[in-house]
Amino acid sequence: MDVGKGQWIVAILALTMCLNFAAYAEPVYIYGGDFNLRIPADPQNSKGWMVDAIIDIPDHFLIYDLDVSISVTHSHVFDLQLYLQSPTGTRLCLNMYDLNEFFDGENYTQTIFDDEAELSIEQGQPPFIGRFRPESGTLLSVLDSQDTYGPWRLQIYDAYYADTGTLDRLELIITIPEPATALLLTLGVVLMHLRKSRRDRMDISCT
Repeated sequence: MDVGKGQWIVAILALTMCLNFAAYAEPVYIYGGDFNLRIPADPQNSKGWMVDAIIDIPDHFLIYDLDVSISVTHSHVFDLQLYLQSPTGTRLCLNMYDLNEFFDGENYTQTIFDDEAELSIEQGQPPFIGRFRPESGTLLSVLDSQDTYGPWRLQIYDAYYADTGTLDRLELIITIPEPATALLLTLGVVLMHLRKSRRDRMDISCT
């Protein structure tokens, strides 16, 4: 077998291995924890904003995929509007309802907002245990490729009087592409070296 062809076969096999690795090996980082923030914040008023739940991420990663896990104790979740804001100021609505969607129900219990979920949050029922896509028209993927570093904010608005609750827990589940990217970059260096070696051989043969 020609040596050059053999090297290219090895490179193609390496590329296949890297792509397979990229599909399964992206690391996942989870930030957040317990909060116990009152909804709304003012104990004299049963309508209004919660104090922002802030997760200050100290790491500089690029987002490959983002999921948001929340647990909320509230006597009437129909009242609530949930917003996520990134450190760059990108703000999106995870869920809210209008009067035409009225229902009774309590709590979000280990609810995970995930673009790849089978059901949308509109198809779920309290306490929304499991994975759901954010409300229609909203995709967490708008945050893909943003830097994770800085303060992330969950903002909850209680739009009606008479019902109160607490944000119990918030987690950001962030997948980053670094290992796969590193492998692909390494492969790129290998391919460039093979190409240079082939060009050098051609130059020698022509002299």
